[in-house]
Amino acid sequence: MFTVNFRRITSSGLINFWRNGWISFATILVMVLTLFMLGGLILTNVVLTSVITSLEDKVDITAYFRLDAPEADILAMRDSILKLGEVKSVEYVSRDQALAVFQERHKENALITQSLQELGSNPLGASLNVKARDPSEYEAIANFLEGNVFSNILDKVDYRQNQVVIDRLSRILAASRKVGIAISLVLALIAFLVAFNTIRMAIYTSREEIRVMKLVGASNWYTRGPFLVEGFLHGLVASIIAMAAFYPLTWWLGGKIQEFAGGPNLFSYYKSNFLEFFLVLFLAGIILGVVSSSIAIRRYMRV
Repeated sequence: MFTVNFRRITSSGLINFWRNGWISFATILVMVLTLFMLGGLILTNVVLTSVITSLEDKVDITAYFRLDAPEADILAMRDSILKLGEVKSVEYVSRDQALAVFQERHKENALITQSLQELGSNPLGASLNVKARDPSEYEAIANFLEGNVFSNILDKVDYRQNQVVIDRLSRILAASRKVGIAISLVLALIAFLVAFNTIRMAIYTSREEIRVMKLVGASNWYTRGPFLVEGFLHGLVASIIAMAAFYPLTWWLGGKIQEFAGGPNLFSYYKSNFLEFFLVLFLAGIILGVVSSSIAIRRYMRV
């Protein structure tokens, strides 16, 4: 009996889907726009996250050591810093490496090159470049460096000079994340309400049919079933169309956004994460269609 009813419900839902052609088209169109907005938020978040990560990677603090600082003490300080939970990485730059980098950077400046040759010795000290897991942790790391048992070999820590920039960047990054989440939630709510109202209008046209079915003794499940099938089909078709629309869009925008923002190529991201991206839109479309249909039909179930 269940199998027979299931077939009838499915068949009725398919018939209604095709019979209400223009209503189904309008519903699918709104859901496509909703899913397109959702997909756009996902891709925007990918770019924003990449840009934020890139900015965070460019922030660090450097501990400069005195010229006579023993290398063993510097490496011991490096090992102690690495044990901090706030620290992401520590790069040791020896005196020779610092001189080689300085010479390469100023190789076109004849005055600096000549001055180094006349000096006859390496004027640069060793250093440790420290990256934190979060920009807000740099002050704690700087305090640790200045209060370390090996602080007597330190020349300076450049955090104090860059503190204003680091603090400002930390606030900007934190605000960007919060604003991004808030905008995503607001747009998702708006998209859901628009799609829900469109589906409710579609069901409104069938209100008399629903009342007749209830009057002749049809169960709630049997009455609601065809509309849930319609909602499923709306979500399925809308997710397929939305995915197809993202292909040319990401192909066109991929390289441009990568050059402008320095983030990932959206087209490459779209292709490499196609299945996951499709599943997100597919599930969102199905849930939106089925849940909206289920809620919208409840008011007409009371006879």
